Amino acid sequence: MAYYLGIDAGGSKTYALLSDEHGHILGKGRSGNGNHQTGAEQAAFSIREAASAALAESGLRLDQVRHTYLGLAGADRKTDYDILHPMIQGIGFTRYTINGDTMIGLRAGTDRPYGVALICGTGTNAAGRNRQGRHYQCGGFDYMYGDFGGGGALNVEVFRTVIRAWDGREAATLLTAPLLELLGYEQVEDMYNDFLDHGKGVPLDAARLLFPAAAEGDAAALAILHRQGMELGKSASAVIHRLDMEQEVFDVVLAGSLLTRGDQGWITSPIRQAVIEAAPGAAIVTLSTEPVVGALWSALESDGITISNDIYGQMRTYQEFEHIPTTTRQE
Repeated sequence: MAYYLGIDAGGSKTYALLSDEHGHILGKGRSGNGNHQTGAEQAAFSIREAASAALAESGLRLDQVRHTYLGLAGADRKTDYDILHPMIQGIGFTRYTINGDTMIGLRAGTDRPYGVALICGTGTNAAGRNRQGRHYQCGGFDYMYGDFGGGGALNVEVFRTVIRAWDGREAATLLTAPLLELLGYEQVEDMYNDFLDHGKGVPLDAARLLFPAAAEGDAAALAILHRQGMELGKSASAVIHRLDMEQEVFDVVLAGSLLTRGDQGWITSPIRQAVIEAAPGAAIVTLSTEPVVGALWSALESDGITISNDIYGQMRTYQEFEHIPTTTRQE
């Protein structure tokens, strides 16, 4: 029997999923931030911890795994791979493939070997592969390099919107009360001064406050989410045009918690419009399983195994990670 391991390492969590050659899940693991761009030591710890948990649950050793496929946030350029290969080998992996986390989201969301994927989680990313196997990534860095949004930017948008409403530059917003509750303040002025005096940062969870406010018609929340959709639509269009996919039939897979958990069309509607204009034959697909499933399928395929309908059926809606505790690293 052959065994395979898929790993999805993102900016806030890392998942590992282990199966046999028939796609039967034997082990799973979870840890924290796995993006080396925000700390290689922490990323290595998270990847090792998640993989070790999956191996422990299965009763297997790492040297018994035929192939590991790692979808890693921050695996963008040669300079990243120059860091990642030694890091992954240092953990003990010898038979492995590294790719960006956008591509495992794409693999998890479509039955075709080509298409486009958009991620909107802690950050944003867009990438695609055409019929000829040519790959292109658009963005995935930060605001200075053309990106907008993701939880690591929309949290700041929420905070500054509340500040601007408080100081009179914008109209009142429904974001104010939930942000104060989240951060533990009675008044905006107290929050404002405390953050200024102590150099505090806004937690990622603040981005999620946009969805209930938008559902109640808050103009500021709706504008932020619409801008996020417009920006992701531009990224999708750029990938489509760069890969000459305008006349193709393919899926645009939406992944990341801000697209799959909470959005009611505020972000996805502008994306859909941009995609239709760029490639009328494309279909928008919201990822219904964890992207780590795409990493596991890619691990099997890297060893020459074709993903059967039975394997698709077993794992298409796999969602069993939220109940796995995450260990907090002690420095």
